[in-house]
Amino acid sequence: MKNQHPQILIRYEHNPILTADNWLYPVNSVFNPGATLLPDGTTLLLCRVEDRRGISHLCAARSTNGVDNWQIDSHPTLMADPEHYPEELWGIEDPRITYIPELKKYAVVYTAYTHDGPGVALALTEDFKTFERYGLIMQPDDKDAALLPRRLDGRWALIHRPVSAQGAHMWISYSPDLRYWGGHKLMLIARKGAWWDANKIGLTSPPIETEQGWLTIYHGVRQTASGSLYRLGLALFDLQTPERCLQRSKEWMFGPNELYERHGDVDDVVFPCGHTIASDGDTIRMYYGVADSSIALATGSVRTMLEWLDKNGDKF
Repeated sequence: MKNQHPQILIRYEHNPILTADNWLYPVNSVFNPGATLLPDGTTLLLCRVEDRRGISHLCAARSTNGVDNWQIDSHPTLMADPEHYPEELWGIEDPRITYIPELKKYAVVYTAYTHDGPGVALALTEDFKTFERYGLIMQPDDKDAALLPRRLDGRWALIHRPVSAQGAHMWISYSPDLRYWGGHKLMLIARKGAWWDANKIGLTSPPIETEQGWLTIYHGVRQTASGSLYRLGLALFDLQTPERCLQRSKEWMFGPNELYERHGDVDDVVFPCGHTIASDGDTIRMYYGVADSSIALATGSVRTMLEWLDKNGDKF
């Protein structure tokens, strides 16, 4: 009898939706896109594009239905600028997009590949054509970061993933002005041993605000005899004190299964940096990088994810 594991997210039948062949200039691969819905309903993906040197930049792709007929910028949308931001020496990667109503701007938090490893950088934009860069806001080794969309007790909140000798866990930090950060709190610890999320975890797309709390998709990395295996689980955090975890899934809910997810520049990777929520407030489209080579789409329900987490999670 076939193992009937519940499908929380359903893959688009024509995945992958974007590959290097779609680009209007020569590139090696496109993956790990941030995502947002523009005011006119257009889906915008800010894709990580790796050129043939191995250096990444960001490039926008737009679609009226969020599925196909993507209109891709004819040149890079946001390039590394090591002359003015030396921390971007080896490129910029893995953007997460959060719309900030108070500022009427989109916050793009991305990884700057510095001489000392990955760090967290921030830029604001109104139109994805011009960007106000804040530079590095978390020093290496740190990545997998996103802003929450509103202040909490007057402070902005940033989820990120620093790496230490003890492991790679999810943290949250606070700021009065988006430039200077403190109040660092540990949010979620990587498990140990044989767990699917042992030793190394990190945020994927920005958290989803629900009545129950901040619903968060996170990735866990398991080291196997053939390399790293990236899979996704769920956690729920308190709305006002998001460092407080309310629930955490025991099992992973989504992992590499299809050929385009299992084989590529980096095998066995599903890695979402962005999603959109439809006008019904429930339908989620998750845009994810596959095998560090192309971009795929999976669709689900926020309500279903919360129900699954309630049945398959530890409560704290």
